Amino acid sequence: MSWNPQYRSSKFRHVFGKPASKENCYDSVPITHSVQDNHFCAVNPHFIAVVTECTGGGAFLVIPLHQTGKLDPHYPKVCGHRGNVLDVKWNPFNDFEIASCSEDATIKIWDIPKQLLTKNLTAFRKELVGHARKVGLVEWHPTAANILFSSGYDYKVMVWNLDSKESVIMSPVKTISCHQDVILSMSFNTNGSLLATACKDRRIRVLDPRAGTILQEANYKGHRANKVLFLGNLKKLLSTGTSRWNNRQMALWDQDDLSVPVTEVDLDGSSGVLFPFYDADTNMLYVVGKGDRNIHYYEISANKPHLNYLTEYHSYNPQKGIGVMPKRGLDVSSCEIFRFYKLITTKSLIEPVSMIVPRRSESYQEDIYPPTASAQPSLTAQEWLSGMNKEPVLMSLRPGAEPLSPQPLPSERTLSVPTAPTSPHLFNQTERLVAEDGRRPFSLLEEKAPRWSAEYRQEEKKTWLSDGFDIFECPPPKTENELLQMFYRQQDEIRRLRELVIQREVQAKQLELEIRNLRMSSPRL
Repeated sequence: MSWNPQYRSSKFRHVFGKPASKENCYDSVPITHSVQDNHFCAVNPHFIAVVTECTGGGAFLVIPLHQTGKLDPHYPKVCGHRGNVLDVKWNPFNDFEIASCSEDATIKIWDIPKQLLTKNLTAFRKELVGHARKVGLVEWHPTAANILFSSGYDYKVMVWNLDSKESVIMSPVKTISCHQDVILSMSFNTNGSLLATACKDRRIRVLDPRAGTILQEANYKGHRANKVLFLGNLKKLLSTGTSRWNNRQMALWDQDDLSVPVTEVDLDGSSGVLFPFYDADTNMLYVVGKGDRNIHYYEISANKPHLNYLTEYHSYNPQKGIGVMPKRGLDVSSCEIFRFYKLITTKSLIEPVSMIVPRRSESYQEDIYPPTASAQPSLTAQEWLSGMNKEPVLMSLRPGAEPLSPQPLPSERTLSVPTAPTSPHLFNQTERLVAEDGRRPFSLLEEKAPRWSAEYRQEEKKTWLSDGFDIFECPPPKTENELLQMFYRQQDEIRRLRELVIQREVQAKQLELEIRNLRMSSPRL
């Protein structure tokens, strides 16, 4: 009889939440008092957008990420809606474009200037008019550029193509009218070919977003869903809601069979809505309750038990809303794998909370930072509308790294991988070229040297970048923690530069061997 241990090994067992210090929080922020069950906050590596209180219409704030501390009471707002703003979402492929929806039944697309706002921004780039009642949710497509989804209180989901030159778009490219009540949540799978929705009628639906047809529908009476989420490439859905006895509950579903949940987990008897967040790179699930003071996190596995509880982060202040930083904006030098921005209305405060894997090494941790989605779309709007599906373009979080699925590169890049000096194919090709034009063998290297030097200058320029920004243009560190982070970044840059120098030395030696072999073979001609 074999002994099975009751614990499971995981590199994320000891993940802990680290709140930001007082000087690194955003104070005196007039957070909205809306009762809508939305996040009210959107974050990208440059800005944090927060829905705020505003008289005479709806507005939201766009604060530069580095502008921490107390906010000016007269700080400029983004205002142009005639009703309260209910949701804001940054374009995943453009950090300076944001979509907002409002009670005035419109969606507006805004271009945020790179410099600081000096006055209220009222000029929008596009206005989408199509819903008959207020619009509660907006969602960008995860892989196609300029495709936006919206859901309203008219029980419709609309698909918008923003490639149009018109400033006011009156009709969507598709309207999905299969819901019988208000849509509470929308979620895409990894390549955006499926859309999952949770409706006020407590049913979960998996839709084809282009055709607007229902592929799967859950009629399970034991779980009333509020929020639904695709779990990456696991082909599973996770929903949060309430059980028959009004306990807060999570349910895991097979996306191909929504008749009965795979597993159900009861949490507590509180009444706040649960917001789930899934990190497909680490297979970690974070559950944040509206009005709660803590954040629960789990590890998802394909085998039973599918939901493996890790621990929770405790705080003294309840959150009304929450924002999440994309993976490309995290601080890899401190082993940060997730970052929340808690909206604390009782203190008019936005508090960043970093989820950190404790590691002693100061180098880049490859095992906790697999390739993640980049800021490049893999499809155009027309390609997606015509029926194409593609996985997201991936990138490495290593400082200075390029996307792993880039656009086709010019043929000059083939020089970056030198051929072994003992290859007879290289000798025969070189001898053939020498016989044709009568020049010396090493003139081929002289021709290609400028291209190589240009490529080297580009790579040298990339070494100035650390975590996606220029280390010579970033503001000086204000605290000891920021100073340590800057020191660790510089240490990683030094190691990477040393590796680059070693690679160049190896290439130089290989080129010397090629020249020597070519000179030795030239008397045979």
